[in-house]
Amino acid sequence: MQPNEITAILNRPVGQELLARDLLRMAYVAKDGTPRNIPIGFTWNGSQIVVCTSKNAPKLPSLRRNPEVALTIDTEVHPPKILLIRGRAELDVVDGIPEEYLQMNGSYEMTPEQRVEWEAEVRSLYDGMVRIVITPTWAKLIDFETTLPSAVEELIRQRADRQRA
Repeated sequence: MQPNEITAILNRPVGQELLARDLLRMAYVAKDGTPRNIPIGFTWNGSQIVVCTSKNAPKLPSLRRNPEVALTIDTEVHPPKILLIRGRAELDVVDGIPEEYLQMNGSYEMTPEQRVEWEAEVRSLYDGMVRIVITPTWAKLIDFETTLPSAVEELIRQRADRQRA
């Protein structure tokens, strides 16, 4: 998939709506060769997805060995809106707390006092983190109004062919 095609999908209003959400699910291949799929907070910087994690997270050795990931961001309403992204993860070990981590946790409902307490706790717990920066290499948006899963599109074509016959 060409970068301009990916950008067009991600820049659609529904794509932007989903990229503004709090959580995504990230699938990767674990150390033992089996799949993992984890929920994790994220931010979208306009061209990449950034997630942050502790320096001792079990996913890090797996991502170093195989940086290919698949992401899902979706809604819990009917019809669902689903953004599927594949990409390559780059790991960036940083001192302190990355600004993206503080941003990605900014949409949870906290009072200003709770926010101060939460940030103090985070700063006391982590001496550094790992930024996982994912550059999309493929994207698909499914909104069940203008776009459908490819298997459903195929069934619709087959039904139309049967009806014409």
